[in-house]
Amino acid sequence: MRVAILMGSEKDLPKMQAAADVLAEFGVEHEVIVASAHRNPERVAEIAGSAREAGYGAIICGAGKAAHLAGAVAAQTTVPVIGVPIAAGGLGGMDSLLSTVQMPTGIPVATVAVDSAANAAYLAVSILANQSDDLAAKLDAYRQSWNR
Repeated sequence: MRVAILMGSEKDLPKMQAAADVLAEFGVEHEVIVASAHRNPERVAEIAGSAREAGYGAIICGAGKAAHLAGAVAAQTTVPVIGVPIAAGGLGGMDSLLSTVQMPTGIPVATVAVDSAANAAYLAVSILANQSDDLAAKLDAYRQSWNR
Protein backbone atom coordinates (compact mmCIF):
# COMPACT_ATOMS: atom_id res chain seq x y z
CA MET A 1 0.00 0.00 0.00
CA ARG A 2 1.04 3.54 -0.60
CA VAL A 3 -0.05 7.01 0.47
CA ALA A 4 -1.11 9.99 -1.61
CA ILE A 5 -0.11 13.42 -0.32
CA LEU A 6 -2.39 16.01 -1.89
CA MET A 7 -2.15 19.74 -1.50
CA GLY A 8 -4.13 22.58 -2.96
CA SER A 9 -1.16 24.64 -4.09
CA GLU A 10 2.59 24.32 -4.66
CA LYS A 11 2.91 26.99 -1.96
CA ASP A 12 1.84 24.30 0.53
CA LEU A 13 4.80 22.03 -0.26
CA PRO A 14 7.19 23.46 2.36
CA LYS A 15 4.67 22.63 5.09
CA MET A 16 3.63 19.27 3.59
CA GLN A 17 7.20 18.06 2.97
CA ALA A 18 7.31 16.71 6.53
CA ALA A 19 4.69 14.11 5.57
CA ALA A 20 6.80 12.88 2.68
CA ASP A 21 9.88 12.80 4.93
CA VAL A 22 8.16 10.66 7.59
CA LEU A 23 6.74 8.25 5.02
CA ALA A 24 10.18 7.90 3.43
CA GLU A 25 11.68 7.21 6.88
CA PHE A 26 9.29 4.26 7.26
CA GLY A 27 9.81 3.08 3.70
CA VAL A 28 6.23 3.83 2.67
CA GLU A 29 5.76 4.50 -1.01
CA HIS A 30 4.05 7.84 -1.55
CA GLU A 31 3.13 10.30 -4.25
CA VAL A 32 2.92 14.09 -3.91
CA ILE A 33 0.11 15.63 -5.95
CA VAL A 34 -0.92 19.27 -6.35
CA ALA A 35 -4.65 19.51 -7.07
CA SER A 36 -7.01 22.19 -5.79
CA ALA A 37 -10.57 21.40 -4.75
CA HIS A 38 -11.50 24.79 -6.20
CA ARG A 39 -9.30 25.11 -9.29
CA ASN A 40 -9.16 21.42 -10.31
CA PRO A 41 -12.33 19.80 -8.87
CA GLU A 42 -12.61 17.23 -11.66
CA ARG A 43 -9.01 16.11 -11.16
CA VAL A 44 -9.51 15.87 -7.39
CA ALA A 45 -12.64 13.75 -7.93
CA GLU A 46 -10.76 11.50 -10.36
CA ILE A 47 -7.84 11.00 -7.95
CA ALA A 48 -10.15 10.29 -5.02
CA GLY A 49 -12.52 8.08 -6.98
CA SER A 50 -9.70 5.84 -8.18
CA ALA A 51 -7.67 5.88 -4.94
CA ARG A 52 -8.35 2.29 -3.92
CA GLU A 53 -7.61 0.97 -7.41
CA ALA A 54 -4.39 3.04 -7.40
CA GLY A 55 -3.27 1.19 -4.26
CA TYR A 56 -3.58 4.04 -1.77
CA GLY A 57 -4.12 2.90 1.80
CA ALA A 58 -4.48 6.47 3.05
CA ILE A 59 -4.65 9.95 1.60
CA ILE A 60 -3.15 13.00 3.32
CA CYS A 61 -4.66 16.33 2.22
CA GLY A 62 -3.15 19.68 3.12
CA ALA A 63 -5.00 22.90 2.42
CA GLY A 64 -5.29 26.39 3.79
CA LYS A 65 -8.01 29.00 4.21
CA ALA A 66 -11.32 27.40 3.13
CA ALA A 67 -9.52 24.01 3.19
CA HIS A 68 -12.07 22.02 1.20
CA LEU A 69 -9.58 19.53 -0.25
CA ALA A 70 -9.81 16.82 2.43
CA GLY A 71 -13.59 16.94 2.44
CA ALA A 72 -13.80 16.88 -1.34
CA VAL A 73 -11.55 13.81 -1.39
CA ALA A 74 -13.38 12.04 1.46
CA ALA A 75 -16.68 12.52 -0.37
CA GLN A 76 -15.32 10.51 -3.31
CA THR A 77 -13.58 7.56 -1.60
CA THR A 78 -13.73 5.18 1.34
CA VAL A 79 -9.93 5.21 1.67
CA PRO A 80 -9.03 6.92 4.98
CA VAL A 81 -8.44 10.66 4.52
CA ILE A 82 -6.26 12.68 6.87
CA GLY A 83 -6.59 16.46 6.75
CA VAL A 84 -3.75 18.86 7.47
CA PRO A 85 -5.07 22.37 8.04
CA ILE A 86 -2.49 24.87 6.82
CA ALA A 87 -2.02 28.34 8.25
CA ALA A 88 -2.29 30.38 5.07
CA GLY A 89 -4.27 33.47 5.99
CA GLY A 90 -4.62 35.98 8.74
CA LEU A 91 -6.43 33.62 11.11
CA GLY A 92 -3.42 31.47 12.01
CA GLY A 93 -4.95 28.36 10.49
CA MET A 94 -8.15 28.37 12.57
CA ASP A 95 -10.18 28.84 9.38
CA SER A 96 -8.46 25.82 7.84
CA LEU A 97 -8.85 23.75 11.00
CA LEU A 98 -12.57 24.39 11.26
CA SER A 99 -13.11 23.77 7.54
CA THR A 100 -11.27 20.45 7.74
CA VAL A 101 -12.71 19.08 10.96
CA GLN A 102 -16.39 19.92 10.41
CA MET A 103 -17.45 17.14 8.08
CA PRO A 104 -20.96 15.75 7.74
CA THR A 105 -21.83 12.40 9.29
CA GLY A 106 -20.66 9.54 7.11
CA ILE A 107 -17.88 11.50 5.38
CA PRO A 108 -15.13 11.50 8.04
CA VAL A 109 -11.79 13.26 7.77
CA ALA A 110 -9.22 12.52 10.45
CA THR A 111 -7.72 15.91 11.23
CA VAL A 112 -4.36 16.74 12.78
CA ALA A 113 -3.15 20.04 14.20
CA VAL A 114 -2.49 23.09 12.04
CA ASP A 115 0.69 22.63 9.97
CA SER A 116 1.21 19.13 11.40
CA ALA A 117 1.97 17.17 8.23
CA ALA A 118 4.39 14.92 10.12
CA ASN A 119 1.62 13.74 12.45
CA ALA A 120 -0.59 13.09 9.42
CA ALA A 121 2.11 10.79 8.08
CA TYR A 122 2.49 8.99 11.42
CA LEU A 123 -1.27 8.42 11.40
CA ALA A 124 -1.08 7.10 7.83
CA VAL A 125 1.71 4.73 8.90
CA SER A 126 -0.48 3.55 11.80
CA ILE A 127 -3.34 2.87 9.39
CA LEU A 128 -1.12 0.94 6.98
CA ALA A 129 0.50 -0.96 9.85
CA ASN A 130 -2.81 -2.75 10.41
CA GLN A 131 -2.09 -4.67 7.22
CA SER A 132 1.70 -4.97 7.47
CA ASP A 133 3.57 -6.71 10.27
CA ASP A 134 6.83 -5.21 8.98
CA LEU A 135 5.48 -1.67 9.15
CA ALA A 136 3.92 -2.34 12.54
CA ALA A 137 7.33 -3.49 13.83
CA LYS A 138 8.98 -0.34 12.49
CA LEU A 139 6.33 1.83 14.14
CA ASP A 140 6.70 -0.06 17.42
CA ALA A 141 10.49 0.39 17.31
CA TYR A 142 10.09 4.10 16.60
CA ARG A 143 7.74 4.51 19.55
CA GLN A 144 10.01 2.43 21.82
CA SER A 145 12.89 4.78 21.00
CA TRP A 146 11.04 7.51 22.93
CA ASN A 147 11.52 5.57 26.17
CA ARG A 148 15.30 5.55 25.99
